[in-house]
Amino acid sequence: MRTLRERGIRSVAVYSDADRGARHVQLADAAVRIGPAAPASSYLNIDAILDAAARTDAEAIHPGYGFLSENQAFAQACADAGIVFIGPSVNALAVMGDKIRSKNHVAGFGVPIIPGIARPGLSDEQLIEAAAEVGYPLLIKPSAGGGGKGMEVVEAAEQLADALVTARRVAASAFGDDTLFLERLVATPRHIEVQVLADNYGAVIHLGERECSLQRRHQKVIEEAPSPLLDPATRVRIGEAACAAARSVDYRGAGTVEFLVAADAPGDFFFMEMNTRLQVEHPVTELVTGVDLVDWQLRIAAGEPLGLAQSDICLNGHAIEARVYAENPERDFLPMTGTVLALREPVGEGIRVDSALLPGLQIGGAYDPMLAKVVAWAPDRTAAIARLDRALADFLVLGVHTNLEYLRLLLQEPPVRAGQLDTALIERTLPHLAFRHADDHVLAAAALLVHNARFDAAISVWQRPSGWRLGEHRPARYQLGVGGGSVCTVGVWGEPGAASVCVGELSPRLGSLATLAVGRVRVEFAGVTRVYDVARAHGRLHLGHDGVAFDLLLPTRAEQLAELLAERDRVAGTLQPEVRSPMPGTVVAVPVSCGDRVVAGQTLATIEAMKMEHKLVAPQAGTVMISVGPGDLVRLDQIVATVTPDTKTTRDQGDP
Repeated sequence: MRTLRERGIRSVAVYSDADRGARHVQLADAAVRIGPAAPASSYLNIDAILDAAARTDAEAIHPGYGFLSENQAFAQACADAGIVFIGPSVNALAVMGDKIRSKNHVAGFGVPIIPGIARPGLSDEQLIEAAAEVGYPLLIKPSAGGGGKGMEVVEAAEQLADALVTARRVAASAFGDDTLFLERLVATPRHIEVQVLADNYGAVIHLGERECSLQRRHQKVIEEAPSPLLDPATRVRIGEAACAAARSVDYRGAGTVEFLVAADAPGDFFFMEMNTRLQVEHPVTELVTGVDLVDWQLRIAAGEPLGLAQSDICLNGHAIEARVYAENPERDFLPMTGTVLALREPVGEGIRVDSALLPGLQIGGAYDPMLAKVVAWAPDRTAAIARLDRALADFLVLGVHTNLEYLRLLLQEPPVRAGQLDTALIERTLPHLAFRHADDHVLAAAALLVHNARFDAAISVWQRPSGWRLGEHRPARYQLGVGGGSVCTVGVWGEPGAASVCVGELSPRLGSLATLAVGRVRVEFAGVTRVYDVARAHGRLHLGHDGVAFDLLLPTRAEQLAELLAERDRVAGTLQPEVRSPMPGTVVAVPVSCGDRVVAGQTLATIEAMKMEHKLVAPQAGTVMISVGPGDLVRLDQIVATVTPDTKTTRDQGDP
């Protein structure tokens, strides 16, 4: 939309009910509602989108990089309606949009491919039979889409049947097509992709490569250009292979050819797929080449010849991008929802932010959890990483749990700094990362904030929670939920500007709170001063400090009492019987009933959010009581089931 505005072209946004207040709706010159939140009723509804184009006299449609962006039927429908599809031809989409067909196609043009089985219409039984020849470990991939959705790693034969069921369900939901194929899993692979541009007259060039090896669940987290792995000779070879793939389908517009490269054999690369659209990570290429890819998409769609030759493309400096997701890395990157209560995005030399965030924006569970992209450019890779780290520290989001702290920790990892990357690095590094949790200073700050609010709300001096007594002063006690059902008690007495604060069982220490601005306070506790960004809503207190956000629950009296009763009835040494939802989402399956006997590890319910499923399992053997059903919405940490162990089992577990 920014590029359109610079070119004097009017823009029209389409939106679902879930995106009524979204940033793209506010940026556009006009906006049209196309249906409910469900993708099939809105962003995948071809008739609704074409109707919106007709109602607003739109001449062209830019499909973005999701939903219908690589859909052959949509491109054909645009052509039939006399609307320009800003993308490749229907034939290119047909060939490259089907991963099975594309692999077989490019192999005939000398582009190397990964061993596997890729034929249309393979049943689960046929895939299971063929898997032995492909070999383990292997990768299940959906033919119709990308972004990691529906991809499953299978280490052994006994895991394959269940993985195929999950992959088909996710692929059908995300792409409307559950066709699957199998590939041999390349050991320690690096994901390297090449950006191409092609016009309507046969000209094809590449704009260098991007390294996208830092991924979780096959979705990219950090991308950079150029790759720290490739030498100049390999860069030329992989670029030529990408151009050959594009020429094989008479490609036009911007596209990306993705390759797997073995970390220990960087001269060997294998075609994975071609993304027939703009990539999420296109800004890093723009920053190192100076080429506006969106602008060239528009020019090519308007019939202009490509005004660039391969010799015109020079890589200048280094760019690196981090994707900001609404997710919890400490809970296996499970997606999170919420409302943006406070927002501050980074600025500065060499920093670019592409963001969907707005203050007050509701982040729901209907779509992908990506919120923003932070990109840094510098003359060299080390300086670019340092700039990106500083930008992430300056990025404040309160009200929605994000991966901002994780991104900073990841950038500090020695293999990342050294450019020794592969697609499994995140899984290996995550267990030893030291995330910050609410320490005594954070808890003291939260208690002082609540204490200050009670002071401000007091009608008279006698209602203030100063703790003053004729004898020993009595502190006001504040319960703060720190996650997972855990509660910490903080005692405060005295004026907020000069109070005594007791965290847990520790001795009282001096604390003070001063308001710096709306939503910002300075807190001194135990001789240490910190500045916090603050937001409060729906029984929760959110504090931001030095790039880290803390989310504290302010439980009601009833919730405090329920927790105390649960602790009283729990036998020492036993597992907690409650099974809590690790993320907000929708219950999609409940395979057990109240009163059923279950074993440890048995699936009790499946929760879905942002197109990702998570299975909740029994913590121990016993009798289950389920409190949710399919279709129910659940909150973060909501109890969805309890498993009561047999009396004998409980007694045995409690014995010293």
